[in-house]
Amino acid sequence: MKKFIMYGAGNIGRGFIGQVFSNNGYKVGFVDINKEVIAKLNQDKCYPVDVVSNDGVVEQIVENVYGIDGTDLELVSNEIAEADIMATAIGVNVLKFIAKPISLGLKKRFERSKKPFNIIICENLIGADEFLRNLIIEQIPEYKDRILSEIGFVEASIGRMVPVVPEEKKKENFLRVFVEPYNILPVDKDAFKGEIPEISNLYPYSPFNLFIQRKLFMHNMSHALCAYLGKLRGYEYIYQAVGDYDIKMVAYKALVQSAEAVAKENGVEIFDLLAHAENLLYRFSNVALGDTVARVGRDTKRKLSSNDRLIGAIKLADKFDIPNHYLCLGVAAGMHFSFDDDANSIEVKEFAKTNGAKETLLKYCDYSGKMTDLICSLYQKIADGEKVETLIKYCEDLIGSKIRA
Repeated sequence: MKKFIMYGAGNIGRGFIGQVFSNNGYKVGFVDINKEVIAKLNQDKCYPVDVVSNDGVVEQIVENVYGIDGTDLELVSNEIAEADIMATAIGVNVLKFIAKPISLGLKKRFERSKKPFNIIICENLIGADEFLRNLIIEQIPEYKDRILSEIGFVEASIGRMVPVVPEEKKKENFLRVFVEPYNILPVDKDAFKGEIPEISNLYPYSPFNLFIQRKLFMHNMSHALCAYLGKLRGYEYIYQAVGDYDIKMVAYKALVQSAEAVAKENGVEIFDLLAHAENLLYRFSNVALGDTVARVGRDTKRKLSSNDRLIGAIKLADKFDIPNHYLCLGVAAGMHFSFDDDANSIEVKEFAKTNGAKETLLKYCDYSGKMTDLICSLYQKIADGEKVETLIKYCEDLIGSKIRA
C-alpha cells in the first residue's frame, strides 16, 4: 500500500486532503503536535467525516490512518523519507516550524534514491511553493540542486468548507469533521516532479495562478465580506447573512468585480468565473454547515493584509481600472469587525477607531491606492451608524456616476 503523509491533522487535513488520499488506497499518516489527536488516530485507525447539506447528513469513515508525533523529529523524518507523496495543511505561520523535519526527511530520501517526490501545499498564501522551497533550502543548502530538480512543491487551492464541529458531536468522537459536499482539489500541474498520481478529486491544472486567485479573491473574499456585513446586521451564522438580500447582492457584485479582474489577469473568459460566483453563494447558504460569522470573519489583521482576500482583490481591480466599490465596502466593514475572543481583530478595530481608516490602511493593509478615500468614507459612515442599505446606495451612486462619466 502506498503511503501518504499529511502534515497537519486539523480540519482540512482530516476533512479533505487525508480523506481524498485514503479513498484512493493510500495509507495516511497524520503528523501533528496534538498528542491527544495522535493517540486517538493510532487507537482507532479511522475517523468519521460528516458530509452535511440542506438535504441531510451522510457519515463517511476514513480508514487506513495513523498518527505521527510531530515533536519526534526522527520519527517524522523517517516517515517522510519512506512516503510516496505528502501534503501540508498547518497554516501559513507554521510553515517555518516544519521546514526542519521536512528537510531531515528529504535528506534521508536523497541518501537512498533519486526518485522524485512531491509536496502538495494546502495553505492560503500566494507563492506558498517558493516560500516553503526557500525555507527547506535554508535548512539543507548542500542539497539545493537536488531540491530544485527532484522535489515538487505543488500549490493547491482549498475550496472545501470545513466549519467547526458542534460540541455534542465532538463529545461522541473528537476526530469527527463536518464538511460540505464540494470535494474538488485543484493543484498546480506544472509543479509536479515525475508522474502525477492518478487520484480521484485531484484536478491538475495549468497555469495554476487562475485557481490561486479564484480561491483567494473570490471564495475567501466573498466569504469574509458576508461575515463583515453580517456582523453589522447582527447575524450569527453565514447562511443568515447570505439569506439577507442586501448582503447577498453586495457579495455577488463584489464577486463580479473580482471575477472581471481575475479573468483579465489570466487571459480567460469570465463566464466560468461568474458561474463559480453563483455556486459559492449557493454553498454559503448551506444551513447544515452552521458556519458562524465569528469564525469566517476572525483575524482581520491577516485577512485585511496587503495581498490577502479583500485588499489583494482591490489591487488587482485597480490594475485594470475595474470599479471595486463593493470590495471597498467589505474592507470598511472589516475594520469594524471583532469578537471578544479574537485579539487580532480587536487590535485592528481599536487602531482604526483611534487613528482613522487611512492610517489603518497603511499600517495593516499596506494600501494607499486610488480607493483609499472611498474606503475611509465608508468606514466613517459605518462608525456614524449608517445602515447597510444606505452604504449600498452610496456605492451604487458612485458607480453610476463613473459609468455616466
